[in-house]
Amino acid sequence: MSGLIGKKIGMTSIFDANGKNMPCTVIEVGPCVVTQVRTKEVDGYEALQLGFDDKKTAIKAAEGHAKKAGTVAKRKVAEFQGFEEDYKLGDTITVDHFAEGEFVDVAGTSKGKGFQGVVKRHGFGGVGQATHGQHNRLRAPGSIGAASYPARVFKGMRMAGQMGNEKVKVQNLRVLKVVAEKNLLVVKGCVPGHKNAYLTIQK
Repeated sequence: MSGLIGKKIGMTSIFDANGKNMPCTVIEVGPCVVTQVRTKEVDGYEALQLGFDDKKTAIKAAEGHAKKAGTVAKRKVAEFQGFEEDYKLGDTITVDHFAEGEFVDVAGTSKGKGFQGVVKRHGFGGVGQATHGQHNRLRAPGSIGAASYPARVFKGMRMAGQMGNEKVKVQNLRVLKVVAEKNLLVVKGCVPGHKNAYLTIQK
């Protein structure tokens, strides 16, 4: 699927033609520079490597890679397939690649929430009422099912642990507005990540 790289600006809401208030996310999309063209003869597949957001300082390898495309090193680089247009090395792709009314998939890294218990992480109800001697265990996981047999904890058991900071893709978000002069894309609903987090938007 063809797409572009963007940065999450934040959430707001707009009214549609029927006066319904719709939550939406504003994303700064592009301009993205074609930093490498993958071909079937050389790489075994066809794709475009795009770069977004200039780096102030970069290692020599990144500077040399970007110099071939006539640009500077980029903070975020990603590959996309399925472009109908024939782009060359150094070409710039803008938010005009998307149109109002179409649906896109947005992928990014979710907010990290650190080490969390089972109630927050998995939606457990806790041990139950504060009766039968449950002094301070209202948010405890309870029994995990192991006894003398099988004498182990099954793999995949839902327990406390690291939550968030995972790659998440939200599919079929409708494009509400394309503001070409400011490189902004407004999509209905929410997308993963904190403000200024990098996203990939695919058709």
